[in-house]
Amino acid sequence: MHIKKIGIVANIAKEKSSAYVIRLRDWLLHQGLQVFLDDAVAIRIGESTGLERSNLAAAVDLIVVFGGDGTMLRVARAFCGYNIPILGINIGGLGYLTEVNLNEMINALGMIIEGNFKTEKRMMLDVVADRHGETVGEGTVLNEVVINRANLSRIVELETAINDRHLATFKADGLIIATPTGSTAYSLSAGGPIIFPEQNAMILNPICAHTLTNRPVILPEDVRVKVILWTKEQGATLTLDGQVSFTLKSGDTIRVQKSRYVTTLVASPHRDYLEILRTKLGWGGLPTGNHPDAD
Repeated sequence: MHIKKIGIVANIAKEKSSAYVIRLRDWLLHQGLQVFLDDAVAIRIGESTGLERSNLAAAVDLIVVFGGDGTMLRVARAFCGYNIPILGINIGGLGYLTEVNLNEMINALGMIIEGNFKTEKRMMLDVVADRHGETVGEGTVLNEVVINRANLSRIVELETAINDRHLATFKADGLIIATPTGSTAYSLSAGGPIIFPEQNAMILNPICAHTLTNRPVILPEDVRVKVILWTKEQGATLTLDGQVSFTLKSGDTIRVQKSRYVTTLVASPHRDYLEILRTKLGWGGLPTGNHPDAD
């Protein structure tokens, strides 16, 4: 794939993000490439030629994102219908999705422009919530769908079925339905397993379940999950990627399944997923000279 036209999106709330955008834009232009800015970014740096995101998606071969994993999740949802490769450049610490550090930015883009890069297709989920046949919430997520009890409610009952076959009625603080990409996010904090992001599967993970035998379940990619909320309290909240939320009421039905859309991420040329896991989770590195098996 030849990269000739590059779009830039940034978390403009981050300090110095404007300076990073200008630096990259000027370098890319010097390489003879076309550069297009997200409209919010353009306004922030004083340009008048920014593009609304649907127009930006139609104009470019690659999206470069300055920010953290939260910014990447927003961009993934915004561009999920366009199948455009996305490269995340982290402003801050190393992220699971923003794999390239600022000091690696120029080198990584140089390799990508030359065609020396790999992409990863990340599974997404579609979710629809309905109330008496009327849609009250819907979306597509890269990380997870979460059903959480309301602030003042007690545990909620979540009648859960897989392909219309009853699995369990979870009595819990909530339920996480996560992708492999989302396995290192909220689901991990709730005791869920880590799944390599290249795999296609779903994680069904109850949050603080009343019954200790309720454990996370890994489901095949092609199942349909249906959850009916039963509660006498103040309902619950449906949250998508931790960023978009809808209020649920008792009797609402939530349906989740694999999306036809994927997020295409450009892998860092400097590190692989194992190194990212070791760094983020503080796992040990290679054996030292004191290790009994070391030479």
